[in-house]
Amino acid sequence: MSRPCTVCTHPKREEIDKLLVEGKLPNTTISSLFDVTEIALRRHRANHLPEKLVRAEGAREAAQAEDLLDQVKGLRNKTYGILLQAEKAGDLRVALSAIKEARACLELLAKLIGELDERPQVNVLLSPQWIQVRAVLLNALQPYPEARQAASLALLGVGDERSA
Repeated sequence: MSRPCTVCTHPKREEIDKLLVEGKLPNTTISSLFDVTEIALRRHRANHLPEKLVRAEGAREAAQAEDLLDQVKGLRNKTYGILLQAEKAGDLRVALSAIKEARACLELLAKLIGELDERPQVNVLLSPQWIQVRAVLLNALQPYPEARQAASLALLGVGDERSA
């Protein structure tokens, strides 16, 4: 059974990890500051620090995404405020401009939260290649009327969720 990592079990592990991540001090200095071997520091950095850094990076990215959402929501709210002011003042030009900006904010929010997917969608059932394959298949089944009819009925159900 292997021994536990002396850095992981060290009472000042957080400070050690911070210094290792910063990279400002050499391992020899860190090892003397915390009374651990330089080999233990190297092993800890190679084997245990990356998983902690990955978790920290994931948390940082999540926080950034949340901050971005908050910023877009703030812009949306500000735009709504301008729209209301323009409507009250009867300034239709500014009101229309605010409506345009509000729509852009809503669109961006929808994209950010995954509610709006603008990737192109292709209906393969309308593609010339599929139509050609379907015709070739039915022509090949011409000598076999029962099989042709069964294939034809099956092909009519292609794309229909109820046939799945």
